[in-house]
Amino acid sequence: MTNKFKTVSLDTMIDKHIGKPGTEKREAFENELMIDLLGHAIKQARQERNLTQEQLGALVGVRKAQISKNENKL
Repeated sequence: MTNKFKTVSLDTMIDKHIGKPGTEKREAFENELMIDLLGHAIKQARQERNLTQEQLGALVGVRKAQISKNENKL
């Protein structure tokens, strides 16, 4: 049995379905991805330090709602 599927890189798939680097659609995709990664990093760092969202907010001078918004996508 032969494999009818071609293996391609993730970059190739993104270029094909979202757009080449520098295009408006690709820039929007990459910005959204960075926001998601940043939110995840904030949440992970907070949890590793056993802080609530309210406690982190107090430490950095923002309300709990802002921490929640950042962790769950801007």
